[in-house]
Amino acid sequence: MNQELEMRVANLDCEHDAANIQRGLEGFKGLLGLKVYPKSAKVALTYDPALTQPDALKARLASLGFPAQKGMEIAEPPKPWRNLKVLTSAASGILLLVGFLLGLVGVPERVSTVLYLGAMIIGGYYFGREAIQELMFERRIGIELLMSVAAVVAALMGLAGEGAMLVFLYSISEAAESYTEAKTRAAIKALMNLAPKVALVRRDGVEQEIPVEELQVDDVFIVKPGQSVPTDGIILAGASSLNQAPVTGESVPVEKDVHDTVFAGSINGEGAIEVRTTKTFADNTIARIIQMVEEAQERKGSSQRFIERFGARYSPLVLLVGIVLAVIPPLLFGQDWMTWLTRATVFIVAAAPCALVISIPITLVATLGTGARQGVLIKGGMYVEELARIKVVALDKTGTLTRGEPEVTDVKSLTGDQTTDELLSVAAGIERRSEHPLARAIVRHAQVKQIMPKTVADFRALTGAGASAHVNGTQFYVGSPELFRSRLNVSLNGAAEEITRMQSEGKTVVLLGDETRVLGLLAMRDNLRANAKKAIAELHATGAHKVVMLTGDNERTAQALSKEVGIDEFYANLKPEDKVTQVRELKKRYGHVAMVGDGVNDAPALAEATVGVAMGAAGTDVALETADVALMADDLEKLAYALRLAKRNQAVVHQNLALSVVVIGALVIGAVIGTFTLPIAVLGHEISEFIVIASGLRMLRL
Repeated sequence: MNQELEMRVANLDCEHDAANIQRGLEGFKGLLGLKVYPKSAKVALTYDPALTQPDALKARLASLGFPAQKGMEIAEPPKPWRNLKVLTSAASGILLLVGFLLGLVGVPERVSTVLYLGAMIIGGYYFGREAIQELMFERRIGIELLMSVAAVVAALMGLAGEGAMLVFLYSISEAAESYTEAKTRAAIKALMNLAPKVALVRRDGVEQEIPVEELQVDDVFIVKPGQSVPTDGIILAGASSLNQAPVTGESVPVEKDVHDTVFAGSINGEGAIEVRTTKTFADNTIARIIQMVEEAQERKGSSQRFIERFGARYSPLVLLVGIVLAVIPPLLFGQDWMTWLTRATVFIVAAAPCALVISIPITLVATLGTGARQGVLIKGGMYVEELARIKVVALDKTGTLTRGEPEVTDVKSLTGDQTTDELLSVAAGIERRSEHPLARAIVRHAQVKQIMPKTVADFRALTGAGASAHVNGTQFYVGSPELFRSRLNVSLNGAAEEITRMQSEGKTVVLLGDETRVLGLLAMRDNLRANAKKAIAELHATGAHKVVMLTGDNERTAQALSKEVGIDEFYANLKPEDKVTQVRELKKRYGHVAMVGDGVNDAPALAEATVGVAMGAAGTDVALETADVALMADDLEKLAYALRLAKRNQAVVHQNLALSVVVIGALVIGAVIGTFTLPIAVLGHEISEFIVIASGLRMLRL
């Protein structure tokens, strides 16, 4: 049976490194599948254990220059004084400086030229090798080839000093590449560091510390005050408040008691708790988040794919135009060969699209990592782009705007024969036998009020209407107004006005009575989340044209809730298939629609929307898998944060693209008219690249 092997490797910093791994493992005996994640420095292998073993695969990767890391730790870039790219760049710079100084003091020019050539060979070793490999194996002309050609042509023209400066400056950006990648991986590393390295486990009555990787399902571990939870589990003993902000982004600690679920990476508060492991370390919430973010970083948005396709065609065009620029004016118009060869060389450097190509991916990677740290999982660059274009936000009501658990708000006696406590006791006695959400709400309310439910007999569920049972020999009914009006033919004259008033407030009314009259009523409501109104206001503030509620509730309830929180439109009495139809209609009218639900019951509507958003996804595998965006907490404000993050990403990308185009345009014009020399073109190119990188890394800020 085929097996899977995932490992992180050192020195994997870019697509070129990924291509080297692909070529190096091609045809390896027993290797059936390979996926390389350059943004995460990770390699996923599928192999036949009968033909090869993990050690052999690791040895092959090490021989290619990508040694496997211990565990799943992300490799740190080597210290600058141990980084060969940094050392060769520094050596190139030193040779360039020495050659320049010797020229100033009158040393023969050939000595300086030798030093310049040495600077070019040493400094250009890595990117020159990449250029040749790309050309030979991938049939691709990249930025490295443009720089290599420009440097060689400059040297052949007798401008060895200018060529050496080009190589030195470009080698600096190559040397900085691994450190830039390490910075973009900071969010992933922060997530990895949330869980502790060891867990205090009780096995066979003995407490012992073990590495978290050795935790097994059903192990019991102990978390002391101030410690982090090592993996997902259920509390067996103890109670405490847990700070889940590292996982869900919630700012307020959550009270946890016996039978409650805890997530890996949560920070325990004041009490010690004993927890039964429900997921191994490799499969817990933190691990799932990390895996999803890494996969998302490899999924490119449409703008990134366009830029990469553009770059693949643009670089060969730059080289072609450079050749034309060098040859046509001297041949056809009798211009000076040296002048136009120089201008063509400067043009090739000036037009190289390095800043343009890097402007989008570095920004997207930083955005996805930052969102994950705030409890917002976006599953790829395309969804970041779509979030920035959202015009309408459609919300499911139950569990999204509301808590998802109805609560009793009113208990009212209509005859005066029984007190409200007596009515509640009878209703709780009957409903204790039912599993309906409204029934559970009545039983919970009786428990809170410390009212003992009546003992009942002959319980019978009345499908879609309520329930009945005998209490002290009398048959009582608990159910909807329709049950008493239609099935029992009981007059509601005394209760009709009160029922209408409560329903207009968004409450569900349940009546209690016998076969001849209504004795009282109970009103329930699935209460709004505390921050629902604020969240809707924030969604409007992000630029959403409309916020729409889709619910299966009745018109009155939907209207009352919409008015209370500031919803623009609502659609009531919807079945799941009706929600899909409504989302489709909203897309036709407005174009880009985000649908927010729980990721399970609302899966069809989430799939139909431009972007499907699952709320409260922590610990819910189905929600994590079905949605395009997963909000780890039950917090609608996180959606507003996701929209702001996407718009901020879009703004930074546009700024980077504009800067890149302006710099390239200015350098190209200066190169063609002969205003800019080769060193100026190189400086302009490299400075713009570093500015774009720094600009993209702004998205790492929370």
